[in-house]
Amino acid sequence: MTDLAAAKAALRSAAAARREGLKDPARDRTICDHVAAHLATAAGAVSGYWPMRSEVDIRPALGALSTTRTVALPVVTGRAQPLLFRAWTPATILVPAAFGTTVPPDTAPWVIPQVLLVPLLAFDPQGWRLGYGGGFYDRTLALLRARGPTLAIGVAYAGQRVDHVPHEPATDARLDAVVTEDGVTDFPPGTAPPRT
Repeated sequence: MTDLAAAKAALRSAAAARREGLKDPARDRTICDHVAAHLATAAGAVSGYWPMRSEVDIRPALGALSTTRTVALPVVTGRAQPLLFRAWTPATILVPAAFGTTVPPDTAPWVIPQVLLVPLLAFDPQGWRLGYGGGFYDRTLALLRARGPTLAIGVAYAGQRVDHVPHEPATDARLDAVVTEDGVTDFPPGTAPPRT
């Protein structure tokens, strides 16, 4: 295991426990309000996620967004593969899928989102995100951003902020913003120092 991988693994364990202690339905509702307001004028399809474990429950925000735009959920197609996305509405009946996820059925149309709402374990003031270690969002964002403008917006509790997330700029995808119960923090391009 490399030093970077070891640093990420140590932070991942502590961050998961921290997020568990922050889980709160009232915070989730406030975050959903901020998400819906922030994306009210954003263009393009939005990818959300179906919450697992102690992730922020953004389902109310996804329902609100679905009244004015296409909303999609991610589909894992295999290890080390980018995510794909299928359309979702509040009427969609989800089915169990790989890695304990729940996804729209095979009959739901494929979607290429321009905005991704991304769950996370920790984030830092430069917009670096700590995920679960599979690299799914990093590969997906690299692919989508190569095709055109794509926003990655982290969704978290304010208490998930840390001073520094260990990262490799060549392979880790930086967030454009993060939404917490305290509001929206933007990470403009070019503001991240080349620290690893």
